[in-house]
Amino acid sequence: MQETEHTVQHSLSQLCAVMVKHETPDRWPTLMQLLSQSTKSSNPHDRQVGLLLLNKVIQSNPEAFKPHFCQLLQLFSTVLQDHSNPTTLYYCILTLTAITIYTGSEEMNQMRSIIPSVIIALKHLIMANQDQASEAMEVFNELMESEVSIIIPYVADIVRFCIEVGSDTTLSNSLRVKALSSIAFLIKLKSKTVLKQKLLNPILQAIFPVLTAAPPPGEQDPEDEENDSGDGTDSDNPKQCAIQIIDTMALHMPPEKLFQQLMPFTRTCLVSEDPYQRKGGLLCLAVLAEGCADHMRTKMLSSVLQTVCQSLSDSNQVVRSAALFALGQFSEHLQPEISQYCAELMPLLLGYLSSLNQAKVGHVTKAFYALENFMENIGSDIEPYLPTLMDTMLSALINTEKLKIKELAVSAIGAIANAAKELLVPYFTSIIESLKGFLTATTEEMRSVQSQSLDTLSVLARTIGKDVFSPLAAECVQLGLNLTDTIDDPDLKRCTYSLYSAISTVSPESLTPHLTAITTVMLLALKSDEGITAHIEEDKTFVLLDDDDDDDNDEETDEEVDLEQDTETDVHDVTGFSVENAYIDEKENACDALGEIAYNTGTAFQSFLESCFQQVYEMRDFPHEDVRRAAFGAMGQFCRAQHKVWKENPTEVNHQALLKLLDVVLPCFVETVQTEPERQVVMGILESMNNVIKSCKEEVFRNPLRLKEISYVIRDVLKKKTVCQDAGGDEADDEDQQAEYDAMLQEFAGDGIPLLASSVPADKFAPFLNDLLPLIISKAKSSCTVADRSFSLGTIGEVLHALGSVSGGRGVAGRLSNRLLPVLVAGVKDSDPEVRNNSVFGLGCLAQAAGPIVVSDYPMMLSVFSNLLAKESNLLVIDNLCAAICRMIMSNVAAVPLEQVMPALVACLPLKEDLDENKTVFRCLAMLYTHSPALIVNLMKPIVAASGHVLCSKSTDKETQNTLAVLMKEMAQHHPADFQAAVISLPAEQKAELSAAISAS
Repeated sequence: MQETEHTVQHSLSQLCAVMVKHETPDRWPTLMQLLSQSTKSSNPHDRQVGLLLLNKVIQSNPEAFKPHFCQLLQLFSTVLQDHSNPTTLYYCILTLTAITIYTGSEEMNQMRSIIPSVIIALKHLIMANQDQASEAMEVFNELMESEVSIIIPYVADIVRFCIEVGSDTTLSNSLRVKALSSIAFLIKLKSKTVLKQKLLNPILQAIFPVLTAAPPPGEQDPEDEENDSGDGTDSDNPKQCAIQIIDTMALHMPPEKLFQQLMPFTRTCLVSEDPYQRKGGLLCLAVLAEGCADHMRTKMLSSVLQTVCQSLSDSNQVVRSAALFALGQFSEHLQPEISQYCAELMPLLLGYLSSLNQAKVGHVTKAFYALENFMENIGSDIEPYLPTLMDTMLSALINTEKLKIKELAVSAIGAIANAAKELLVPYFTSIIESLKGFLTATTEEMRSVQSQSLDTLSVLARTIGKDVFSPLAAECVQLGLNLTDTIDDPDLKRCTYSLYSAISTVSPESLTPHLTAITTVMLLALKSDEGITAHIEEDKTFVLLDDDDDDDNDEETDEEVDLEQDTETDVHDVTGFSVENAYIDEKENACDALGEIAYNTGTAFQSFLESCFQQVYEMRDFPHEDVRRAAFGAMGQFCRAQHKVWKENPTEVNHQALLKLLDVVLPCFVETVQTEPERQVVMGILESMNNVIKSCKEEVFRNPLRLKEISYVIRDVLKKKTVCQDAGGDEADDEDQQAEYDAMLQEFAGDGIPLLASSVPADKFAPFLNDLLPLIISKAKSSCTVADRSFSLGTIGEVLHALGSVSGGRGVAGRLSNRLLPVLVAGVKDSDPEVRNNSVFGLGCLAQAAGPIVVSDYPMMLSVFSNLLAKESNLLVIDNLCAAICRMIMSNVAAVPLEQVMPALVACLPLKEDLDENKTVFRCLAMLYTHSPALIVNLMKPIVAASGHVLCSKSTDKETQNTLAVLMKEMAQHHPADFQAAVISLPAEQKAELSAAISAS
């Protein structure tokens, strides 16, 4: 206390902190006495030093002070009133932040009463020291994350305060960013509270001026600046944060509620004279596309596309760039509907690329972004544009001097390949020749083009066709190994992992000799802590203290992404992590690649499976969500790989290895779905779990507890009871309206129900199904969104389809028929074709699964189908209608008036959209030929015509081809004249296919 030098006080406090970490405070009474005296001293200097010491010792070991929390909170309450000493306010709020996560219900009221004082204290701290204020504002994030019920009464006050700070242009960017980030964090965690407390409009009113502000005279927004790389620096600034808030709203709020309040602001911007207002409006539309994709696709696509296309010819380049970004976002997220505008959009985008060398690189980058995202999803519709596109890209690789343009062209070739697939074969040799020089480059400046070339090579491996790519596979593996041997670059290594993974899909044998080298490199990447910085508390305080160091530190961490601290960490020194992006991506790709390679190389991977599994399993707690998600995906792939090996080589050792793996992985999946805070990770786990159940079926349920555990976790997601669903919220949930991603999460869970139904005997699953079905049926109400209705009726259909193929399924389906029939019949009358389609499928599956029990409902069902067929124009629905009637006939032929039904059914053939249902239709026709040959002979001409069409289709599976061939052979043998009369009018190709099929059968 006598020491006057601030640095020495700091060091002494640190020393005490280190001692407290290893010795509980109660064992050091003099420290507690000193803290009590100094923090309550009437001398401001003593109070400041006391609070510094208190802050350091508590941050080093917060839990040890738990018995003293009530006294501490009383102290904080007093200190926060002393606005004349900002440094004590600073240490006080930092200490409060440190103990927040450890407080319990006994401290709740005290914590709550302090919040208003914290807000006032922060206002005073801002006036004194903006850097300290920015750090102290972390208290809000900590409270939101760990004890949200404390702040619920003060949410409006906190939002108003953050809006005030975020909007104040006289304050530092970092402080404004901190305030705006807190609003985004609140929306992510408690969007319902924001809506319930009517805070959406005030937030929008505050952030739109930030979003649309013009930069200072003579300057540009970072994303509009032109630099050598063509990338606008993605710096954290208030404008970016305002965009981030809208993005977060889109991901976490029901679209109806959001658009109602947001669109008036957006429309005003779009018609403004000010280019930065127009830019702001376009950016707003752009970031809505991911979170509100269904809403935009189904309700407003035409109008927003028109706006964006008009903006592509705006007089101001800032606006044109924003329009390109918006078009790229739409192309990525508003599928498949946006692809219908191919004829309008492709010429516009190609026009942008016609002057590659003259245009500014930054602007061209955005044009490529839009073009790539659009092309990637249009499939074979790309064919008419291929000559122009490939000419543009290949000549750019040869003629342009700018490396950034070369990189963009290489990337675009990958996007073209994703759409064109084997249509790209004529260009394959030229592409490989063009890439060779980049792939073997050795200079640092070529690194990004080289990485991009590897990525494009991976896409070609997956898309161009096995026969075309396989001859290059071994050479590509060797290329990857040579690169990782000679160049230590995380991005380049990441690209080689993707390449190995892609090669495993077309030529796994090319990888087999090199699995030791390949797995070693990837496991090292997973183990490595390179690029990860743990922020040690001791260092952090010296940085804060020393202004000179502070500037250097900013330079160093420029490239890093802050991660929330893992709350389970035992290392009290560590106050957080930073991980460089490239290292995150490398770890994510390593997990993905190990999983896929394990599955595709099968037995050859066996000796590596255990070591790879151990390392990937450890990544499930990694600080960054993308790595966690990839780790869970790979764990699922390892289970599927082991199952495949056991099926191919059914030894007891292989079987036990599978069961052991499932006993580790599935409980881990179930527990993490409950506790993981990030929604994207939970979706990934549910998808991975579904894939494991689909592959391993009954093996998953050898453990008698497994069915119950998985059924319950699905139920919890459907009831919104998991951590990532804002569980334990304070508000009544509005069932019918939720964010699209929340609905998507429930869809991933619901997808597991039919998989369970197909994997265990029906009577075993029935009690759980009875529990789950009401949650699914509740989403079929007319007030629910189209996506929810479609999901509900699709899931019911798939469950019934699964019951049709398991023991005891008929009885269970029969008992459910009274509950499900009205829901399915109502769905057939829905205004949305996808909902109608799923309902028709469900009715057919109900007839098939329940058998005689629903025969009395056949007349009603056929009447519903007849009414639908009379007015239905959607080809997919008509195809499923045909299949549903076929299922009814196969289930109970005597209950269907065939003379009336069959002519109408055959008139709809061949199927146009749902070609998988050819299997159902032709199985039915074959059965009817045996049962009522005269009926089929009378309809021979349309049936033979449909058969010729189906035999010529590449997508027809072997089983359907065989069924069809046998039917045609029977008809040709027993009714040769009728058959010949039917064949004579067919095109030559179909005649040949029919003839070949009959000869082969």
